Amino acid sequence: MNPLQELDLRLTRRSFLSRTTTGIGSLALASLLRPQAFSQSASDAQAGKWRGVVNPTHWAPRAKRVIYLCMAGGPSHLETLDYKPALAELHGKPMPESFTKGQQIAQLQGQKLNCLGPQHTFSLHGQSGQQISDALPHIGKIADDICIVRSLHTEQINHDPAHTFLNTGTAIPGRPSMGSWLLYGLGSECEELPGFIVLVSSGGGQDQPIAARQWHSGFLPSRFQGVQFQSKGDPVLYVSRPPGVRMQDQKDVIDRVKSLNSQLNATVDDPEIGTRISQYEMAFRMQSSVPDLMDISKEPEHVLERYGTKGGDGSFAANCLLARRLAERGVRFIQLYHRGWDHHGGVKRGVEVTAGHVDRASAALITDLKERGMLEDTLVIWGGEFGRTPMAQGDGRDHHIKGFSMWMAGGGIRPGTSHGATDELGYNAVDNVVSVHDLHATLLHQLGIDHKRLTFRFQGRDFRLTDVSGEVVKPILI
Repeated sequence: MNPLQELDLRLTRRSFLSRTTTGIGSLALASLLRPQAFSQSASDAQAGKWRGVVNPTHWAPRAKRVIYLCMAGGPSHLETLDYKPALAELHGKPMPESFTKGQQIAQLQGQKLNCLGPQHTFSLHGQSGQQISDALPHIGKIADDICIVRSLHTEQINHDPAHTFLNTGTAIPGRPSMGSWLLYGLGSECEELPGFIVLVSSGGGQDQPIAARQWHSGFLPSRFQGVQFQSKGDPVLYVSRPPGVRMQDQKDVIDRVKSLNSQLNATVDDPEIGTRISQYEMAFRMQSSVPDLMDISKEPEHVLERYGTKGGDGSFAANCLLARRLAERGVRFIQLYHRGWDHHGGVKRGVEVTAGHVDRASAALITDLKERGMLEDTLVIWGGEFGRTPMAQGDGRDHHIKGFSMWMAGGGIRPGTSHGATDELGYNAVDNVVSVHDLHATLLHQLGIDHKRLTFRFQGRDFRLTDVSGEVVKPILI
């Protein structure tokens, strides 16, 4: 087959339509088939810029960016943010059957169920008097800056599908993550770094694996997927220029590759080619921006002490400091995973150790953002994919989806407040119940997006992050 025949076979349906329709009618048809292509100017698209399909936003945003602190493994709400004295009174006694009969309780199904009282004491913190576990003393100190939501529930009881549901709004793999939706909707304020960056740390307990598809773009163009930065060494592999290669030499290669890709894209009109062009250019720019990002030599000593890190050690503390630096540079969505919260056994010691890895830096991030005037337009979320059972699994707790807790701060969230509640044993969310879709709707709302209007047509259906449900949790908003 000669090259021209091969090129003809690679013509896409979109290219065929664009070649066989003319004038105003062709523009109208194309705008119906692919409206997102007309959301930006041609010059912006050619330059690799993405301004977002929600431009302008549906209303004035309260937040510009999100830092999501994912406590992977399912931290026990009963040892962290949701104190249950009634559960303490029932410690060692049979769990009332009225709570558990016919319920999905993972590994405890069919076993004798005894109550396990809270393994850590709780104290009142701040002027707001929020009850927070003594395992989280530093988070206790920022009680007046955070809103604790104690009435969350989810639909998936095992780690990977629960993470998938939390990230994408569905347990079906292959859907876009919330960071990708946000980048698609709003674009990024940073042209030297990806708009969606992921960092992973571990310590304190069993490390459940975190799949890269948790930050994938799904059926959205791949330019919107998250980019994982390494916590040690070069954040991005091969970001350093090889010995003997000059910047101008590399730029010449990028320019020639861009020219070839652009010629092909003019024929086949494939959004993935546009992604390839922009990512080559992004990688080139990152050779200058990444070293500056990682250079913390100008950070004041008291800031490093506050986080508890000198940076570059792969810890959650180092990642929190890096998250603040990424936020300063305009990165739209920053997601930090800390693996170590899966305490099926030894929950008392396990929570204490794992909390020791994240407590100080989580609070430091809030304080640091606040001092820099960034907290008011940065939405910070802290929590896991589900909670843990009030019933014992030996001296630990099993996965639990009926009720768990998170906290949020900044970005127009009402500080120093608690929202919702579980029942007296921490089993069911019963008051002002919040679903994962409600959480997503609220996140998008604070960034100026109506969650029902941010959609993408795929396989004949308009998909959205909140699927077919979700309500903004207005009581927690300023």
